[in-house]
Amino acid sequence: MSKIKNDFPEIFSHSFKIPVRITDLNYGDHVGNDSLVSIIHESRVQFLQHYNYTELNIGGIGLIMANLTIEFKKEIFYPALIEVNIGAANVAKVSFDLLYKLSVNRGDVFFDVAYAKSGMVAYDYEKKKVALLPENFKAILTA
Repeated sequence: MSKIKNDFPEIFSHSFKIPVRITDLNYGDHVGNDSLVSIIHESRVQFLQHYNYTELNIGGIGLIMANLTIEFKKEIFYPALIEVNIGAANVAKVSFDLLYKLSVNRGDVFFDVAYAKSGMVAYDYEKKKVALLPENFKAILTA
């Protein structure tokens, strides 16, 4: 099996804290992979809300996820508070990557628990086709 390796910028532009809910746990008594996808989604929504955008409106155009990779590093247990650091990379005409570094504090020491990357594409939901990234939004991603 080939190993996924996500490349990350040295500085993440945003940080959000997402609490682990009891319903995030799986039969192994740690956060399940499906819940981790939801936590990543929540942090992306908070990132967009910081700029008064939504996944359906980044200046008249929406976003659609083209791909998602997750590199699991350590188990996450209840009741953890996950710090999700987000940064943008590979900004192009119609797409960009969001990079996520997820950490938890255990006994005053932060541990990286997962790295993720979502490939996002500008999408016109009315026309059902890929669109250009709005320049204002592109400027946020490249700042």
